[in-house]
Amino acid sequence: MVPRKSAEGVVGLPAGQALDWRTLVGWLRDDGVISAEEADRTIARCSSAHSAQHPVQRLSVVGMARASDGHVLDDQMLTEWLAGRCGLNYQRIDPLKVDVGKVAEVMSAAYAERHKVLPVQVTPTEVVVATAEPFVRDWMPEVERQTRKSVRMVLSSPQDIARYTAEFFALARSVRAATKSGGNGSAISSFEQLVELGKSNKQLDANDQGVVQVVDWLWQYAFDQRASDIHMEPRRDQGVIRFRIDGVLHPVYQLPLGVMNAMVARIKLLGRMDVVERRRPQDGRIKTLKPAAAGVRGDEVEMRLSTLPTAFGEKLVMRIFDPESTVKDLAALGFVPHDAQRWEALTRRPHGIVLVTGPTGSGKTTTLYATLKRLATEEVNVSTVEDPIEMIEPAFNQTQVQAHLDLDFAQGLRALMRQDPDIIMVGEVRDLATAEMAVQAALTGHLVFTTLHTNDPRWRCRPPSPATWCSPPCTPTMRRRPSCGSWSWASRPTSSTPPCWACWRSGWCAPCARPAGCGKTTRPPSVPAKHWPSW
Repeated sequence: MVPRKSAEGVVGLPAGQALDWRTLVGWLRDDGVISAEEADRTIARCSSAHSAQHPVQRLSVVGMARASDGHVLDDQMLTEWLAGRCGLNYQRIDPLKVDVGKVAEVMSAAYAERHKVLPVQVTPTEVVVATAEPFVRDWMPEVERQTRKSVRMVLSSPQDIARYTAEFFALARSVRAATKSGGNGSAISSFEQLVELGKSNKQLDANDQGVVQVVDWLWQYAFDQRASDIHMEPRRDQGVIRFRIDGVLHPVYQLPLGVMNAMVARIKLLGRMDVVERRRPQDGRIKTLKPAAAGVRGDEVEMRLSTLPTAFGEKLVMRIFDPESTVKDLAALGFVPHDAQRWEALTRRPHGIVLVTGPTGSGKTTTLYATLKRLATEEVNVSTVEDPIEMIEPAFNQTQVQAHLDLDFAQGLRALMRQDPDIIMVGEVRDLATAEMAVQAALTGHLVFTTLHTNDPRWRCRPPSPATWCSPPCTPTMRRRPSCGSWSWASRPTSSTPPCWACWRSGWCAPCARPAGCGKTTRPPSVPAKHWPSW
């Protein structure tokens, strides 16, 4: 097949003709993307067998090397190159930015699968449709006539189109089935509930097949997107689902309130919570399995549930503890080599206290679990006090804080001191009593790990009592930065010159891990002399 020149000057194929792999290989060679030898090798390999895969997907499996740098061309790189050659915009489908409800209204699942297209954006005047066949456009007039909107075509990976076509339309189908079962109304009363005469009061059941499918999709979708939290929030007219990914909340889907309430009831039922009680907060746990891949049993994923009554219904938050993302090595946690060496040196100390600080979702617990898992050998006794126990680890002796039994962090730590521990982890320092007990444990020959929920570690080198300021067990504090995934340090100065107040307030230099002090010793009037540290 000889490529032809289109009116726009772009080399293409006759209208309505689908792509084939031989044509793509020739274009790649002509554009200098691959060498002539690589093109001959690819042709010889692909000619030996027939495949029903899309040409882009088939060539991505071959493993062609890019002529410029030797990088292997994957399906996304090939699709982006093809979009530029055909004069179309390339779009990588982001499921977090697709309104599945609107997309499913543009065309049916059968129509999308037949033409291998997928709507990805719907505006009042335009429908953006992703396709992997840039020269097959016979479906465009029909979609424009059906939607009464203009259609703009973009090029996307055929693998993404096939995957999300199945997911998006299956979700929309489950939501419609759940809504038809009686999910249009609110299952619980809100502060602004209206009574509408003539409407059915039938409510969705937690075991309804549509509800079960939507909940299963929600969990699988959250696992695929590496979400750390799932928020199910009732609003005035509808329910909203949001995922927290890398510390940022992303809206995922909007549901009728009845479907949302049935989903919450389903999850509460699985979490052994009181389904009837909706007026007070509840906590629960669910352990589920990821789908098996290539015949291998999927990993267990634990979720911590928390409900809260709000003005428009019951809000549910699920905290996901995936073993793949929770237990990592130091390199996967974002440690640069010199920080990894410092952290290893700290964890090898026989006693002391190590504090990891940062906001929620920054990776404090992940860091401590990864470290303790490595330290928990047969020769040491590792004990923890947590609220709640975020992940069950057989190598630890884990204790759950129970406020109704007067077992708080301080009491639990005091009890652990009589259990002959070697390494202690305190889930969080929340009050002075817990801080004092942690320092005392470090002073009596134990290695203590703990966390602080803060955004600024400036005071971390100052223990809670003036008598123990900068005492020997105080080790450097490490701060987690959620935005960039890196670590910084707030440690004691290594020199004997104390910093001035401004440098004390600003912390220390993170890149070089040295004091950012200016050599001045100015003490603010508000700080007594006996409370001003001297090194």
